[in-house]
Amino acid sequence: MSTVEEVYEGEVTRKVTRRTSFKIEETSSTTKTSTMTTAAKLYGKDLTEYDEIDVDQLLSQLSPEEISMLVKEVDPDDTLLPPSQRCSYECQKSPTGPLDRKKLIEHINKQALETPDQPELKPYVPGTIRGKKWIPPPPPLKMQEAEEQIAIDLGDEYEQALSDATQEEIIDLAAILGFHSMMNQDQYHASLLNKGQPVGLGWDGITKATQPKAFPADPPNDTDVDKTLQMVKDNSHELTTLNWNNIKNISDEKFSTLFSALKENTQLETLNLVNVGLGDRHGLKLAEALEKNSTLKVLNVETNFLTPQVILRLVKALLVQRSLEEFRGANQRRYVLGNKIEMEITKLVEENPTLLRLGLHLEYNDARQRIATHLQRNIDRILHHHEKPPKEFHPEYIELPPADSVLDQLLAKKKPLIGKTQQRIIEKLKDIPDDVADALSEEGIGNLSRRSSAIVFHPTEMKSE
Repeated sequence: MSTVEEVYEGEVTRKVTRRTSFKIEETSSTTKTSTMTTAAKLYGKDLTEYDEIDVDQLLSQLSPEEISMLVKEVDPDDTLLPPSQRCSYECQKSPTGPLDRKKLIEHINKQALETPDQPELKPYVPGTIRGKKWIPPPPPLKMQEAEEQIAIDLGDEYEQALSDATQEEIIDLAAILGFHSMMNQDQYHASLLNKGQPVGLGWDGITKATQPKAFPADPPNDTDVDKTLQMVKDNSHELTTLNWNNIKNISDEKFSTLFSALKENTQLETLNLVNVGLGDRHGLKLAEALEKNSTLKVLNVETNFLTPQVILRLVKALLVQRSLEEFRGANQRRYVLGNKIEMEITKLVEENPTLLRLGLHLEYNDARQRIATHLQRNIDRILHHHEKPPKEFHPEYIELPPADSVLDQLLAKKKPLIGKTQQRIIEKLKDIPDDVADALSEEGIGNLSRRSSAIVFHPTEMKSE
């Protein structure tokens, strides 16, 4: 259905509605896909007619002058050609002599200085502004209202103090209040350390890079490997700390000998094997040695080539003797241990009551928190054990009231005896008749038992006031 509008003279408009029907016949057909390519053009001309022309034949028909003109207009995109052949500039002058680079530069500079400058259309006058000066547009009305609302009245006393303060004092005040973005790093640290502000640095001062301090390099490790290894084998009491850090090219036989001797050694307390090229094979031997050594306190195997599985094996070996207090094994070949290994290490550490320090890189917060809590608990238990020695209780030094007065008070109150130290009182009572003991038992106050000449009182009911 379609609607047609017809306009006649006299501004008369009418709408004519026509109904049109179509009959569609379906026929089966095969679909063919054809790819159309756009012909190459140069300056709007079709180049397909030149596809079958031989280029070498065209070049043979050109004269030398035409070939030179063609070479000047065409830039060969070939990096193997020297620049003299790729450049279109050709100098027809004959060389005056060998190239002297220094004289050439002096000649160019002299020619540049002697060449007069091109005259300006308007002569330069100092102090005059040429062109239109840029004037920033006024801020929006909303920003002006916001700035007016931020204004704070500090009072006459504070206004006078701030108005009379110097720039250095205001910078110190900003540093104390924590306005880091208003100053540079040197000003901030100078304010905190009360060193005085650097000279020449204001609000817009530029902090120059400080010269780094040159620290001397660490001296090489001069430990005699063979001598110390023999001392470990002999179980010498003079060697309590073995430091092989940063010693290169230690043979596998020496590592095997060291870990074998460590099983029987009872004098060594600290073993440092940092950056010595320790591998998994040596790490497993070290774990076997830790299971038999009971005197080692500190073990450091950082910066080696141990895999997470061997690190787990070492931590597990600490549970056998439970004598090691510090273990460090970070910065290995695989920096990340993985969630599974970290959780297993966490469980093993929580079962170790003697480990105080652990040097491992843990990625997950749960493992870090649980290990830190357990290590702190171990440290607190040891400190509590050293600071508060157990008190010895000597009942023979306790002065007790007469036995008759104590029994009279118990019978009168008919309440269980309540002590101040967890209801545990030992009294030496002598010569108590059997009828008095039976009376105490019947009243439900306690049970009396004779042991030699002493009576031990056990309250039957525990109550705290």
